Amino acid sequence: MSQKAMLLLPMIGMIFLTFGVMFWMLKLRYKAVLEDGVDPRYFKLYGSDTKLPDYLVKVTQHSQNLMEMPFLFYAALVLIVVLNINDTFYVLLSWGFFATRLIHSYIHTTSNRLIRRKNVFIVSMVILFILWIRIAIDVVAI
Repeated sequence: MSQKAMLLLPMIGMIFLTFGVMFWMLKLRYKAVLEDGVDPRYFKLYGSDTKLPDYLVKVTQHSQNLMEMPFLFYAALVLIVVLNINDTFYVLLSWGFFATRLIHSYIHTTSNRLIRRKNVFIVSMVILFILWIRIAIDVVAI
């Protein structure tokens, strides 16, 4: 497998993780309406006083979370490929980011233990920051 493929596989993994959480959220929305009495009109404008079940709130918040910081990851990997930079360090960082985001997803959508979730989030953020620092150094060197 090429180094570029090894670099892009974590990005593809992140995309599938995001879709997985979105499909899970959709399933839980149906469950909330059909089994827990949530008024489906809540989802029309998201502005009512309806209290959503905790299981749905956790997965919904996590789905939103996957639309935030990971986009900096996607942009970084696309930039690395466009600039044709081949470096094993980038591969390691990309797999590290993906692994920490998987762990973060698991914690956030299950036990939601805040201290663990926070620590894993910080590690993923530091990995992403290092990735961007390294890109900046490589771009200046071009």
